[in-house]
Amino acid sequence: MSDNGQANTSSGMDIFKWLIAAAIVVVGVGGNNYFANEYSMLERTLALLPMAGVAIFIAMQTLKGKAFLQLVKASRAEIRRVVWPTRQETTQTTMIVVVVVVVMSLILWGLDTVFNKIISLVIG
Repeated sequence: MSDNGQANTSSGMDIFKWLIAAAIVVVGVGGNNYFANEYSMLERTLALLPMAGVAIFIAMQTLKGKAFLQLVKASRAEIRRVVWPTRQETTQTTMIVVVVVVVMSLILWGLDTVFNKIISLVIG
């Protein structure tokens, strides 16, 4: 029963954190639009970057934010395990694709020409 209370508390706290993060984003977007004529794009961007950082930091403190960070870490680990093709393998595969595309293009062009002649004979 205490686990249920903790889940509800963390869920309620998560909602509060999401609302704070959303409020920061709304204030940033509104301020950017409001001050569009008074400040340069650089100044507005420099003001928005810390706001975005704070909003992201707050969002990452939620359960979904922590799950997202775990996903990013797992993805980075998976990318490190990928065996990338060598330059020679990439070149050979690319050439095979180019040859197949050219051959299929010629076949389709030939079929189109033949069907065009047949239709022209039928229609007259």
